[in-house]
Amino acid sequence: MYTGRATDLRSRVRSYAGPLRDRPHLRRMVAQVAEVEALECAGVHESAWLERNLLERSLSRFNRVRGGAEQPVWLVVDSGPESPGVSLVVERPASGRVFGPVLGSEKARAARSGLLRAYPLPLTGTAMSRGQHSLADAREVGPADLERFASCLLDVFRGEPRALGRLESTLTSLRDEMSTRLAYETAAAITEELAAVRWILAPQRVTGRGDHDTTVHGTASGLLLTLTGHAGAIDEWRTTSVDRLTGERLAAASPPDLREWAATNAGLAARLVDAGIMRPVRVSTPAIR
Repeated sequence: MYTGRATDLRSRVRSYAGPLRDRPHLRRMVAQVAEVEALECAGVHESAWLERNLLERSLSRFNRVRGGAEQPVWLVVDSGPESPGVSLVVERPASGRVFGPVLGSEKARAARSGLLRAYPLPLTGTAMSRGQHSLADAREVGPADLERFASCLLDVFRGEPRALGRLESTLTSLRDEMSTRLAYETAAAITEELAAVRWILAPQRVTGRGDHDTTVHGTASGLLLTLTGHAGAIDEWRTTSVDRLTGERLAAASPPDLREWAATNAGLAARLVDAGIMRPVRVSTPAIR
C-alpha cells in the first residue's frame, strides 16, 4: 500500500497513529494497514535508492510519485589540460571517468562544490578566465597541480579510505578556519558540503550493479528473504517459509557482496514476525501493507 524510508522505523510507524488531519489520504491508508515489512540499509543514500527502485518498479497505491522526487545524476572528472573540472550530468556518459549514479542533484551539486573546494581542479587549466587566474594565484595553485588534484578526486570516488580521510580532514579544517574568521556563512556552506559528500560516498549496493539481473537470498528462523534486481537495480523482495537446508543452500549461492545484507534483513524479518508485526509468508514487496 505504501513504500517509504525512515532513519527510525519505530518513530516513523508511530507517526501514522496520530490524527493525520492534514493528510486525509493517509487516514484512509492507516485504517487498512495489516502489517509492516522493512529492510535495513547501509545508510540514508542506499535507502533512498531502494525506495526509488521499488517505486519505479511498482508505484504503491498511497505513494504519489513514481521513483520518488530525487533525480539520479553522475559526476564526471575531466582532467584535460585546458579546462579540467568535475561536471554533473543526468545521463551516464558512454566513456570517461564517471562516478555514480548519485541520487539527488542538489546533494550532488553541494558535494561537487566541497570536492572542488578541497581540490580546485578548474584552477589548474591552461585556458582559465581572468577571474580564475586571480583565484588560482590567491590559492597558490596552477597547472602543476592538475595531475595531483585529479588523482585525489579519483581516489575519493574509488572509496579509498586514506583519500576519504584526507578529504574529510581538509574540509573540516577549512570549516573551522572560516568559523575562527567569523565567516559563518562560508562555514555553514562547508558543513552542508561535508554532509553532501558523506551522502554521495556512503555505501550503496542496490543500484548500478551492471545491466544483469540479480537474486540474493538470506535465511533466518525458517524464513527465506529473497532480494531481486532487474537491470542492475534491486527493486523487489519477498519473504517466504523455507526449510533450513534449502535456505542455507540458496544463501550460499548468492552474490558475496550482498550475502551479509540479506542475512541481516532475514533476521529483521524474523523479529517482525515474532513481534506479530509481519506475517511469516510474503509474496509481494511493499514496505507498509
